[in-house]
Amino acid sequence: MRAVILAGGKGTRIKSLYPGLPKPMIPILGKPLLQYQIESLTRQGITDICLILGYRADVIQTHFGDGEAFGAKIEYIAEDEPLGTGGALSLLPREDTLILFGDVYFEVDFNRFICFHREKRAEISLFTHPNSHPYDSDIVAADEENRMTAWKSKKDKNRGELRNLVNAGLYVFSGDALPTGRAIRRDLDHDLILPALPTGTVCAYRSTEYVKDMGTPERLAAAEKDIRSGAAAARSLENNQRAVFLDRDGTINELRGLIDSPEQIELIPGAAEAITMLNASPFLAICVTNQPVVARGMTTLSELDAIHARLDTLLGCEGAYLDDLLYCPHHPDKGYPEEAPEYKIECDCRKPKPGLLIEAAKRYNIDLSRSYMIGDSTADIAAGKTAGCATIGVRTGEKTADRKYPAESDRVCDDLISAVKTIITKNQNKLPCSKTTGY
Repeated sequence: MRAVILAGGKGTRIKSLYPGLPKPMIPILGKPLLQYQIESLTRQGITDICLILGYRADVIQTHFGDGEAFGAKIEYIAEDEPLGTGGALSLLPREDTLILFGDVYFEVDFNRFICFHREKRAEISLFTHPNSHPYDSDIVAADEENRMTAWKSKKDKNRGELRNLVNAGLYVFSGDALPTGRAIRRDLDHDLILPALPTGTVCAYRSTEYVKDMGTPERLAAAEKDIRSGAAAARSLENNQRAVFLDRDGTINELRGLIDSPEQIELIPGAAEAITMLNASPFLAICVTNQPVVARGMTTLSELDAIHARLDTLLGCEGAYLDDLLYCPHHPDKGYPEEAPEYKIECDCRKPKPGLLIEAAKRYNIDLSRSYMIGDSTADIAAGKTAGCATIGVRTGEKTADRKYPAESDRVCDDLISAVKTIITKNQNKLPCSKTTGY
């Protein structure tokens, strides 16, 4: 796989710290950002690299030369005049290409990303993730098959409530998706990706890994802190991850029976703060929820997605996000009016079975034995125990008093925030460790 790094930026918002220095050469703990990127690629076997340059191209070429000193073969395309983020791509060979913005620090398992692209037989794949400020971010919408369906600009004041999924500035393009002809000014997102959406060949790869752009002094300082502590490197899915699995109804949001409309979602006090604490910790925050409203014909999958968009929106307004949300739409009992027969099955994903947790572990390389399950029902506790997680019951929702399953949690807390504080306190001195042991 060839990698192309768009390294022509000036760094307008951060140039006061490093005047005259191209943005990709901003030093992070004494090393240029672009060098971190190249070292990450070569470590993962991606050594054929092209740098597309603009502002102060000489500084970059002098530092990296032909790339041999960095374990790479580096070629350069220097733009005489700015061609936008996609203009120079027509000068590339028409082959599968990893395209990266040169102003982001990342700790990413690129082999997983590339495998996703090939398994989906996508023409274009975007690396996406949730963030703490979806309300002022461009949002990517995707279906259950990860096919991208829309791009909603942060400037669109009427875009409604959306799932928290943001473009991170990392892409895989197949050779056929690269532009042809002479190099003219193009925007990668709006001139290349958006026109391809109707074909169904643009996919959104969702990840929990560390990607942070260096656009402001504040973000630079935050990245340096995360790199120094080891928190950034530990987020790569090359490493084992730890997670706190969260039930939805009665744990994150108020229990309202079978929720079949977004208006019924109301956060339990302290839930957003608890998830914000997880976002700042070594743990992934992953919701796993039974949603029999689909099997009973009370909602469609798209309507359930709107309910989860409401949940993402309420959390996002308080600076919190779920790393992922997995749900089971099945229900084995038949005989309900207007039920959906295709979902009336015995499955492995409906709690108390551990299927949702096991699926999350596969997606994100999670060590279940070093993870937690928090929930308000005995189904939650049973699922967590079967998966090998430590378990915490909460006194909200059903208060684990439903007695449906013979499962007793390892600990009981008043609510989600007290449970998360318990986990954080217990693990606060356990810093990121090696690739083999995770945290």
